Amino acid sequence: MKRIRKWLVRIGIALLVIVIILTGVGAWFVRRPWPQTSGTIKVPGLLGPVEVIRDQWGIPHIYAQNEHDLLFTQGYVHAQDRLWQMEVSRRMANGTLSEAMGRSAVAIDEWARTCGARWMAEQSWEELGDDGRTVLEDYAAGVNAYIDTHRKRLPLEFTILSTVPEPWTPVDVMAIGNLLVLMHSSNSGFESLMAKITTEFDEKIAHQLLLPLPIEDAPVIVPAEAGMYDQIGTAHQLPPRAPEDTPIMVPAEASMYDRMKEANFGSGEADDWLGDPYLRGTNTWAVHGNHTTTGKPILANDLHQDLSMPSLWYENGLHGGRFDSVGFTLPGVPLIIIGHNQYTAWGFTSLHADIQDNYIEKLDNPDNPTRYEFMGAWYDLDVIHETIEVKGSEPVELDVFFTRHGVIFPLLHTFEQTPVVALRWTLHEGNETLTSIVKLNLAKGWDEFRTALQYWDMPVMSFVYADVEGNIGFQAAGKVPIRVPAHSGGMPVPGWTGEREWQGFIPFDALPTVLNPQQDFVVAANNKVVSDDYPYSLAFDYFPGFRARRITDLLAAGDSVTIQDTQDIQTQTYSVFAGKLQPYLLAIEPENDFQAEALAQVEAWDLYYEVDSIGASIYEVWYRFLLENTLEDELGEDLVERLVLRNNSIRSIPFLIGLMPDADNPWFDDVNTSEVESRDDIVRRSLADAVDWLSERYGDDLDGWKWGRLHTVTFVHTPLGQSGIAPLEKLFNSNEIGIPGSRYTVNGSFYWWPDPFNVVLGPTQRMILDLSNWDNSLAVNSTGQSEHLFHPHREDQISLWQNSEYRPMLFTREAVEENAESVLMLTPQ
Repeated sequence: MKRIRKWLVRIGIALLVIVIILTGVGAWFVRRPWPQTSGTIKVPGLLGPVEVIRDQWGIPHIYAQNEHDLLFTQGYVHAQDRLWQMEVSRRMANGTLSEAMGRSAVAIDEWARTCGARWMAEQSWEELGDDGRTVLEDYAAGVNAYIDTHRKRLPLEFTILSTVPEPWTPVDVMAIGNLLVLMHSSNSGFESLMAKITTEFDEKIAHQLLLPLPIEDAPVIVPAEAGMYDQIGTAHQLPPRAPEDTPIMVPAEASMYDRMKEANFGSGEADDWLGDPYLRGTNTWAVHGNHTTTGKPILANDLHQDLSMPSLWYENGLHGGRFDSVGFTLPGVPLIIIGHNQYTAWGFTSLHADIQDNYIEKLDNPDNPTRYEFMGAWYDLDVIHETIEVKGSEPVELDVFFTRHGVIFPLLHTFEQTPVVALRWTLHEGNETLTSIVKLNLAKGWDEFRTALQYWDMPVMSFVYADVEGNIGFQAAGKVPIRVPAHSGGMPVPGWTGEREWQGFIPFDALPTVLNPQQDFVVAANNKVVSDDYPYSLAFDYFPGFRARRITDLLAAGDSVTIQDTQDIQTQTYSVFAGKLQPYLLAIEPENDFQAEALAQVEAWDLYYEVDSIGASIYEVWYRFLLENTLEDELGEDLVERLVLRNNSIRSIPFLIGLMPDADNPWFDDVNTSEVESRDDIVRRSLADAVDWLSERYGDDLDGWKWGRLHTVTFVHTPLGQSGIAPLEKLFNSNEIGIPGSRYTVNGSFYWWPDPFNVVLGPTQRMILDLSNWDNSLAVNSTGQSEHLFHPHREDQISLWQNSEYRPMLFTREAVEENAESVLMLTPQ
């Protein structure tokens, strides 16, 4: 027995030693890619010494003696903290994910090659000015310097996937910028949905369900009374406006939509990776000094994007040469995208402009087309031959076809099944946005700010501005096509007639703008930008305006706005929309005591979507079933899934608000029953469905129905967090956390069925800029600065973000040094 014990002890000690060794090796393996952030590093390519001071949140402020070194070091620092994220972005933009990830990524690469982010970047590079070229070359050189000196210490993902990064080029950087354009472009899908509903039902139903009807008191960013509409009419010879009763489609040509009934214009796997462009929103506003306690403006911005690990955004300070700016950057792209310099501050939100059109083409031979018809003549199809290299498999050959209107969709190797649609898109007109970013970082006032935005081609954005002189303003920026009256932009149109061609783009000085509005603040939250008196057509896809309404009401309520007020507004969870529907739910009689208990929670609910709210959960699940029970019997399950339960649910809001006062509207009648249902019947049925659904998933104790239990987010890593391998997903993703907010609150979050209330998009960052004292500004990122596994700055801002808290956003060198965590000197080799 003693001998056995001895052997057991020896075995135990040996196992312990093995565990210690493996733990040590594992720790070394994980920590090896962590960047050096203190001491001195000699770097080939620098002209002089550069100091990188990181604050306690890992945010680097770069101090360089010249612009080459400043931009070079920004590329180097981006690569230190986010090289894998940059690699994924580059591969997605260039259509080379399959080289690293195998056949599972082929469909995404086909989509990317067809959309053309890479070849448009190549074209734009040829047209870019010297200043922009130099910025891109210096930045790419910094990225390459890091890769070349750290090939044995690359991020863990490169090792796991057995891949290595190729050298970076300026075109790679521009292609990543174009990827942002892809993420904010959605009108092509809207047109296909309009065609599908019009074909299966009629145009009236399509209008009701999809076009944003006026919502009472929804604010307009630049209304007619701002005075710019008359100036446009005087300065520009405008095309004639279409009569108000002009249909969105052309009835005489309706037959061309017949074959669209079964068409699917989605991008499949790419949709899962990129998400729905329509849901990407933002809040941004500026308050004039007349309306603040400091006498200087306050500017706020939070960008609603995919909640990923790491965050889409990376905070940076740039100090050297002409540049002295701080803000949020895109890893893989130089300079500050939103933030401030010494003089001006800026933020933006998507304008959701209509910058895409589907043209249905006539081809000479559906089986093997070589030509297309235009105005009675036949023209050769242009073609690009693409070869997609696939890891562990044979290459995939892809031919991308073009007409004069643009690239042909859907992604098919033959043209036999669905209408041949060419996508015209402003992306294919070239992109000088990098020049705009350079000038934004240097702008010293309103005039220079607007000059910078003249070069902003895409994505089309609503910019909000403030400066240290006390001015605030709004400026729309980007290429928006001008269409003939017979072409609304809302439906696919014939491409062969030549009757619906674009007539150029809205001139920059005719885009919506306002400086120092009378109300002393300007609010942009994806709401309607201009009233119907504006002489051009901008968009179909603006949001209903609930976030903008709430922000506007809170700013108007007092004349002494503080930084704390701004924090409270930016993290608001009050739902204006829920307030419009809640009375209809409370008006019905419950069928049993359990429903009565649930209704009591809704009645006690204050319309705030906080994590401990039970009423919010009951209301939100009821609302989901209300949509389904109202529409599914008429439209069918598949169309309702696409239209209202997943990515397009926001488009049904104006329709539903207009429907509810009419208790006997035919939409409420369930055509599958012999009875004639009213609104209250459907409201009651939806409550029963909601209570049953919650009870089945969370039990019969209503305390288990709190909003934070339903409404959760997991920050997902690409691609290992989506691998389907549970240990990898557990390792690379964040924990699941409950968060406040909803789709229609200022603190926005977006989720859809069949993953109920699993949040996929939300504020990826928050920023509040105090123009009376830059160092008094605040910010928070959704995750952290670093992508490296177990790094202390990988997830250190999640709890702040979750709890609506902030940290300082530093600017002056004195403040940066006072909060320094580390200092790294980079010197020429």
